[in-house]
Amino acid sequence: MHLSEARLSEKSFVPTKVGIEIKRLALNCTFYIMYDMQTGTDASKPCVLIITTLSSFLTPFMGSSINIALPTIGDEFAMDAVLLSWVSIAFILAAAMFLVPFGKIADIYGRKRTFQYGMVLYTVSSFLSALSMHASFLIAIRFVQGAGGAMIFGTGIAILTSVFPADQRGKVLGINVAAVYAGLSLGPFLGGLLTQHFGWRSIFLVNVLLGLAVLVLIVWKLKGEWAEAKGERFDLLGSLFYSVTLTALMYGFTLLPTMSGALLILASILGAFIFVKVETKVKHPLLDIRIFRDNRTFAFSNMAAFINYGATFAVGFLLSLYLQYIKELSPQDAGLILVSQPIVMAVFSPFAGRLSDRFEPRIVASLGMGLTVIALFLFTFVDRATTVQFIVVGLICLGFGFALFSSPNTNAIMGSVERRFYGVASGMLGTMRLTGQMISMGIVVLIFSLSLGKAQITPAYYPVFLKSMNLAFMIFTVFCVLGVAASLARGKVR
Repeated sequence: MHLSEARLSEKSFVPTKVGIEIKRLALNCTFYIMYDMQTGTDASKPCVLIITTLSSFLTPFMGSSINIALPTIGDEFAMDAVLLSWVSIAFILAAAMFLVPFGKIADIYGRKRTFQYGMVLYTVSSFLSALSMHASFLIAIRFVQGAGGAMIFGTGIAILTSVFPADQRGKVLGINVAAVYAGLSLGPFLGGLLTQHFGWRSIFLVNVLLGLAVLVLIVWKLKGEWAEAKGERFDLLGSLFYSVTLTALMYGFTLLPTMSGALLILASILGAFIFVKVETKVKHPLLDIRIFRDNRTFAFSNMAAFINYGATFAVGFLLSLYLQYIKELSPQDAGLILVSQPIVMAVFSPFAGRLSDRFEPRIVASLGMGLTVIALFLFTFVDRATTVQFIVVGLICLGFGFALFSSPNTNAIMGSVERRFYGVASGMLGTMRLTGQMISMGIVVLIFSLSLGKAQITPAYYPVFLKSMNLAFMIFTVFCVLGVAASLARGKVR
């Protein structure tokens, strides 16, 4: 198919598919609300589902839309490939640093309160990002936005799990995960559209409007509070130690192959060892190490999540650059192609969540991880002559695999701990996700540093870029194979 024909065909069906999936998600929520009303269920449940669903839509929508805008941002601020990656990395780094501490704070002082403050911080930082006039300011504000994001998705799933009983958990978590993928679906399409017609700053302004809408719903409709660990002391020293250790690991990885990067990683390993020793002796630890030591399901499910996100997160980043630089597509057209993956995720996530209520989550999740391996392997063959159809097929396979993995894996994690650990468990799951994402971007940054150095991606460097991308996909494929083993090793939940 000729490139212009490919663009035309994508334009004709992708927006329609996005609209269909958003309607499907809305119908799922509406059906659940009506069911609760008819059966006399607590009226707070529908409100919790709607608010957590909207918040779960918000952050992935921002992330996927910004990926499309990265080449435009890089051109405006004259950023090289490594510095440009920090627009994404800064958010991920901050979110990973604060997820578990904020999850513990939410367990002690209230999940609703933490959730609400996080939404305020996220909305304000979105507005400031839109005003950025320099690359360093944008990266700094993205770090602040990541802290707000940690407060949001470190508590959202915990609130949802607190409200709904175990036999309904897979269903509502499936709807929640579908909202994540709906955000990922709309992100590339609307992000490309906004960037092309209104500039990349408009993406942040749209997030300001969405954040304000969620805040209104929280104040108006979200009643009650959830704090099953109320009365415990917050482990401030442990939180600082945890954040610094994790930062050293993640930042050190981005500095490889320099000596300072290696030293930071070694320091983080030593810090992790000390952290574990200290936390076993604290009365109210930030992270109860026994959850990992005595709970096989929790430990291996988190490991599987870390590996899955570590192997897949950079796919959108790499293909966004590939489609816009190598295939010379506009941001809007590149977004239309990338949207095929999260659309499939949104379609099948509720179905996968229901499956995990009936069958062993490890079986469903491991099958999904296996499909992800196949998709990543397909991308190792991408070159200048690769067709748009091949890219779309790979993204569909990746989306289907991710859908089968995510909600069953979340269900297994949240169902394996006591209620007083919901905030920490949700935070740890988020940390595994974000640490995996950081490692994924770190691998790409390392490869770019070795191959491209400080050079911008220009036609002269296209062959080097393609080789770098293929190498990244090879590494991700092998990494994901290890994830299948971790997913199968978690044991039976029921």
